[in-house]
Amino acid sequence: MRRADLALQAVKEPPLRAIGLSGSHYAVLMSLRTTPGIIGAELARLVGVTPQAVALLTAKLMERGLIERRPHPRHRNVQELHLTEVGEAELEKAERIIRDVERHVRESLGPQRYGQLRKLLGEVIDELPNWSAPKD
Repeated sequence: MRRADLALQAVKEPPLRAIGLSGSHYAVLMSLRTTPGIIGAELARLVGVTPQAVALLTAKLMERGLIERRPHPRHRNVQELHLTEVGEAELEKAERIIRDVERHVRESLGPQRYGQLRKLLGEVIDELPNWSAPKD
């Protein structure tokens, strides 16, 4: 699985960089699309990075006008994160790249094997939350 993950990162990173995004930026933008109004700490957990890293990522995306902070409707000290229209447009460009990579894999494997791969990956995704680190 690790080799497949590294191969996927190596393939998608250059075209994402060409449109000014990293894989981490893409993950943040996708998370904001699926969870609009998320706060920084929750975003860090969702993306799998430290709160400090998410602060740097979101600062860069805000500089580019791709995301914005808005006050939380009930908690005045909390700032929610949202995609902007520009961010949505950039995310759509990134999505085209990702869909193209997926299309390549689908065409390489054929419909039956690609379906099997998706099924197995779904099972892996469902099972991973049940894993816990061994206690030494």
